Amino acid sequence: MERLERCARCLRARLVTAAVRRRLPWLLLGLVFLGSALKEADLVPETPMQNKRNALNVYFVKVAWAWTFWLLLPFIGVTTYLFAKSKFLYGSTKSILAALRRLSTLLVGTAVWYVCTELFVYIENLTGTCITSTKLSEPHQLYATKQECHRNNGVWDGFDISGHCFLLSYCTLMIVEEMAVLEGLSIGRNSRLRVVINSLFVSLCFLTMIWVFMFLCTTLYFHNFSQKLLGALIGLAAWYATYRVWYLKPFSPGLPLPNVPLSSKKYGYSR
Repeated sequence: MERLERCARCLRARLVTAAVRRRLPWLLLGLVFLGSALKEADLVPETPMQNKRNALNVYFVKVAWAWTFWLLLPFIGVTTYLFAKSKFLYGSTKSILAALRRLSTLLVGTAVWYVCTELFVYIENLTGTCITSTKLSEPHQLYATKQECHRNNGVWDGFDISGHCFLLSYCTLMIVEEMAVLEGLSIGRNSRLRVVINSLFVSLCFLTMIWVFMFLCTTLYFHNFSQKLLGALIGLAAWYATYRVWYLKPFSPGLPLPNVPLSSKKYGYSR
């Protein structure tokens, strides 16, 4: 219990700040340039991370949205309910409605993830050709998709936008944005809810660290520069369009923190 409290307090001081939210997009873009430069200069050492079957890639990155979704679901629900009840003196019904409204951000995120990944697949199929080792005497076969090509032991050569760079950047930015609610949330020190929220918060922090680390590994070992940069830019664009544009509007899921003056030192939320 005490270790959890100390860990949460330490992470909160470092990650739940407006400065982190402002700088993180630039950090991710910087990693794309740095990782790509090291890869092109052949300065990247051989490590287990260059194998796509490494544990972090198989059990975390391949299901990155699922991890993000299921950890943010209780975190957003509980913190929004408590925030609405304590700051606005809402009754239980209004607080529940406020929590449900904010939880719709996960539906938006799911739509962004689905549409973008399907678009990436479509672009790769549209721009690709299948390279096979068929004999010259055999008739040349045309394959419409990457899946058909792989079923016939071919190699698909298309413009493969980095889905990892897109999803990891989007999930990282989304988690950091949602943790901002802790800037204005006060919970009793001996409250059981404090243990629940601290547990979810610490889990989200470690998940964010995994996402950033695997984002760096992607820039070091996979894809070419344009594919990684485009993937990251789409992730950043999705975050900006939602948290910096749409969620400021009245008819939207809204931000983790209520509308407060820009000069407010208590919340420090960059609008």
